[in-house]
Amino acid sequence: MAKKFPLNPKHPERICWGCDRYCPATSLACGNGADRTMHPAELLGEDWYIFEDGSIDPVVETKSSTEHSR
Repeated sequence: MAKKFPLNPKHPERICWGCDRYCPATSLACGNGADRTMHPAELLGEDWYIFEDGSIDPVVETKSSTEHSR
């Protein structure tokens, strides 16, 4: 089974998104000799998953239970 693909990771520039290995950008394991594959959020913006057919359901982040509203 493939790893879950994050919609908007905090630091996408640190990882190569070209395969399921998600290697650090400084040590690519695929051996293709190319640069790292950019995350779609880097190329198309934070709403990148809306551009195609909309088949990806975004994961809504909720506030942690330690935060209280005033």
